[in-house]
Amino acid sequence: MSRLSSPSIRTMELSLLHLFFISLIESAVVFLFLPDLFPHDTLTKIFLTLSAINLGILAFYKLILYPFYLSPLRHLPKPSKGFIPIVGHGLLMFKRPAGAAHLEMVKNTPNDGLILVRSFFHDSRLLVTSPAGFADVLVHRSYDFEKPPGARAFLRKFLGDGLLMTEGDEHRHQRKQIMPAFSFRHIKELYPVFWSKSLEFCEALKLQLREGSDGIVELGHFSTQVTLDIIGLAGLGRDIGSLRNSDDELIKNYEEILEPSAEKVIYFVLHLLFPPWFIQALPWGLNERVRITTSTLKRICRDFVQEKKSRMKLESDESVDILSIMIRSQNFSDDGLVDQLLTFLAAGHETTSSALTWAAYLLAINPSMQTRLRKELHDQIPDPRALSARGADVSALLESLPYLNAICNETLRLYPTIPSTARVAIRDTTINGQFVPKGTLCFIVPWATNRDPKLWGPDSEQFHPDRWIDPETGRANYMGGAGSNYSFLTFLHGPRSCIGEKFARAELRALVAALVGSFEFQMADPNEKVQVGGTITCKPVNGMRLRLKAVPW
Repeated sequence: MSRLSSPSIRTMELSLLHLFFISLIESAVVFLFLPDLFPHDTLTKIFLTLSAINLGILAFYKLILYPFYLSPLRHLPKPSKGFIPIVGHGLLMFKRPAGAAHLEMVKNTPNDGLILVRSFFHDSRLLVTSPAGFADVLVHRSYDFEKPPGARAFLRKFLGDGLLMTEGDEHRHQRKQIMPAFSFRHIKELYPVFWSKSLEFCEALKLQLREGSDGIVELGHFSTQVTLDIIGLAGLGRDIGSLRNSDDELIKNYEEILEPSAEKVIYFVLHLLFPPWFIQALPWGLNERVRITTSTLKRICRDFVQEKKSRMKLESDESVDILSIMIRSQNFSDDGLVDQLLTFLAAGHETTSSALTWAAYLLAINPSMQTRLRKELHDQIPDPRALSARGADVSALLESLPYLNAICNETLRLYPTIPSTARVAIRDTTINGQFVPKGTLCFIVPWATNRDPKLWGPDSEQFHPDRWIDPETGRANYMGGAGSNYSFLTFLHGPRSCIGEKFARAELRALVAALVGSFEFQMADPNEKVQVGGTITCKPVNGMRLRLKAVPW
């Protein structure tokens, strides 16, 4: 159904405030001009009676008439399971891992690219499932869609008004100014930073083993430390030194924010359902903890900005870190720089930290793959310290290793850092030829798409790195056997895609190579069933406890 031929009927956008004024006008008209309708009632009683009638009519319209009989989306296929009257499929929002319920819908609901999901009060939402649909939402009509206000209000607490939070022209402007910091050439220049910090990461793990940990480490903590150190050097031109200081204030605050607890899941979901002022008014200890944590992070970022500006006045050479590039552009105020730093510190370390943790897990439970990767690394990199020498082409070497890249790609496919995201249509538009009314919420779910058997085959949920290697040439491929690049949504696509994708991929290559080249590892508890949790990101609920053994390299 095309945009031009589609009906424009959609849910009446009436709030309780609108209803109040309508009922007030109606009651005044009745009281003054139609007194026989309510002969013995006062104006107040007439108002209350009409308000109740109007509320009932509106509820009938929104709950039954519009969604089931008038909505232009009503004919789309719907999941056969999980629907509860009034609640709709809304309880699926609470299921973890985020995206798993959507994967079941994708597998069990025959569709042509769109599935209708009814949320609370039968609100119509769309689950996009086809490459053509992703192309419309993420590329061709990307500015017809924005992040939902509730999600933006929640994320703004932690990220300020940085690149992830802006929309429209402001987003275009910010991305254009920041893009040079993430160019291919600049990422190539950062590889030595990634490699040196990866070796330092391995030394920190060895120190932990020597200090009597019985060979067991919680890898998630160390992965957070090293990725914060990397984004510190590459993003701020400053060595935060988290690996040398386990009590680092920045580490503690991010670990507090990103701890995958049920309380934080509920906190996030409530932000999608209620306005921020309502949640702030609740007597909830988490409100105060969030306030303290976010205030601390803003103070740290503000100090980073002031320190960097002072240092730049004394530097003879132009620094190439992200913060220096933004300062030299003169397009950002100090508060704007703080917002961008909040975004890059959070997104820049958490994506790779999570991916490294899941790569270690997948290799721990697949020891033959771990051994195969270690052999490739030791054969191609006889001396890891030599890569730190001036002139060594770290990027060319790491990018040329087929099994290393296959492991990284397959990890990112199975465990996308952001497993689910949403966009709301800000105007009438279309997705894959289907008319979509303004205000419709659309789900883009990397967890479901990256595991969709229609896109990836019958082994779509299995860890199979060889799908990323060409069987004839033995070289890495960049499609994984899928028929479309839209089958892989970990970094999304289009103008709202992850600006730091090349950065994250390069960083992950270096960290996985250093870890596997330096250690043999297995699960600390071979019988542990790792649970996937997290509020926004995809993290193991109880951390990632591994038993490590250093190997010669």
